[in-house]
Amino acid sequence: MSDLKKAAGGKAAVADRPAEKPETPQRSVRVVMLALMITMLLAMLDNLIVGTAMPTIVGDLGGLEHLSWVVTAYTLATAASTPIWGKLGDMYGRKGIFLTSIVIFLIGSVLSGMAQDMGQLIGFRAVQGLGAGGLMVGVMAIIGDLVPPRERGKYQGMMAGVMAVAMIGGPLVGGTITDHLGWRWSFYINLPLGAVALAMVTIVLHLPKRRAAQAKVDYLGAGLLTLGITAIVLVTTWGGTEYDWNSAMIMELSAIGVASLVGFLFVETKAAEPIIPLHIFQNRNFTLMSVVGFMSGFVMFGAVLFLPLYQQSVQGASATNSGLLLLPMLLSMMVVSLVAGRVTTSTGKYKVFPVVGSVLMATGLFLLSQMDVDTTRFTSGIYMAVLGAGMGFLMQITMLVAQNSVEMKDMGVASSATTLFRTLGSSFGVAIMGALFTGRVQDEMAARGGGAATEKSAQLDAASLAKLPDAAREAYQFAVSSGTHIAFLVGVVAGLVALFASVFVKEVPLRGAGTATKQAESV
Repeated sequence: MSDLKKAAGGKAAVADRPAEKPETPQRSVRVVMLALMITMLLAMLDNLIVGTAMPTIVGDLGGLEHLSWVVTAYTLATAASTPIWGKLGDMYGRKGIFLTSIVIFLIGSVLSGMAQDMGQLIGFRAVQGLGAGGLMVGVMAIIGDLVPPRERGKYQGMMAGVMAVAMIGGPLVGGTITDHLGWRWSFYINLPLGAVALAMVTIVLHLPKRRAAQAKVDYLGAGLLTLGITAIVLVTTWGGTEYDWNSAMIMELSAIGVASLVGFLFVETKAAEPIIPLHIFQNRNFTLMSVVGFMSGFVMFGAVLFLPLYQQSVQGASATNSGLLLLPMLLSMMVVSLVAGRVTTSTGKYKVFPVVGSVLMATGLFLLSQMDVDTTRFTSGIYMAVLGAGMGFLMQITMLVAQNSVEMKDMGVASSATTLFRTLGSSFGVAIMGALFTGRVQDEMAARGGGAATEKSAQLDAASLAKLPDAAREAYQFAVSSGTHIAFLVGVVAGLVALFASVFVKEVPLRGAGTATKQAESV
């Protein structure tokens, strides 16, 4: 009887408790997600907008020979800083570290817009990239903190939509800004967006308090990882373009990269607070998702590079609307990602998605490899939609499963490691697919007697192509078709590797709202 009274008393206490203190109010999460999506858009738009403005920048500042460094400096700083931002968030609190990365990104944007020569611009782009490294990993880690994996599918469509908006709108916005406001505004445009994100995150984001780590930052590990990542990105960026693959520079960079990463692995086994704790790779699902993320990055950025090039060179599309050329792939990716997220939330099942996604990705790439000079835009659009569906199944699921595979205390390093693998995959994808593409184009042009048009064989736009003699133009179009064939066949191999990894994923129940880590105090 006394037990019944206690139970009744407990129920009454629950009923009397104020109703306005849910642990994670749905409305608050939506407001925070809006702020995070603005920040995510900030990170994704930048390179796409700046890429469109690049010819005008060179015309104003000069330094054409250093043009590639404007992109390389940003990419290097982003890749090298990503794991460090993730670890700092785990050690000292996510919110403050995230806000710091936004501020650094905005400072880099202002300085880049004020640059007076190419050297200054390259240096300021590195500052901007340093901040950008914390933007994406911060967004993913904060989502991991706020939204249990089981519930996260509700927001997958939002993230895929931001990516689609960035890829479609970036070149269009960049062109418009450059033509009407000047190239400096391609950097200044980050300020209003960044200010909104900064204000919203400051006001509405409340995360569980965490004790500051007692151990010092693993500076040696951070230095070795930064050196290794820098060497790898430079090898993939310079190999086959600035230097031959068998040149002394590429060989030396490769040796430095390997030695640094081997040293990093050794240091991480001894560090009190390793930058990337190696124990997270003991989890099979995390390791497999790292492989899938690497391969999806390999494919994604290769496709984004070569599909517009093929459509401009072979199908005669305008470069001005290059973002719209990818619309079938991006819309398919967004819709499928939304559906996959909803199904994951309602059922808790997810293993089928990386498997099906890898199959569709490999299939779409194989179809794209079959394109020739007679392939219509409608047909290539169908092929792109198949690839986009595969990417839609993979893009968010890889992060979801990776975060579900680690403890909450490692959420930052798990998010940063997954982001890093995708970034490195994109670097390798662009390098390997680009080298094979360029080699095939040059070989085909030489064989067909179009040598005069091969000086910049992978860079002829529709306008330049129209000025070529008929024979040279037809030779070039055939060569580009042949080049995309070999590039996308390599992508098929990457898709099959992702499929192999996905098959061995173990379906571990996703953490739900009731099993998420709960802490009373908030900041």
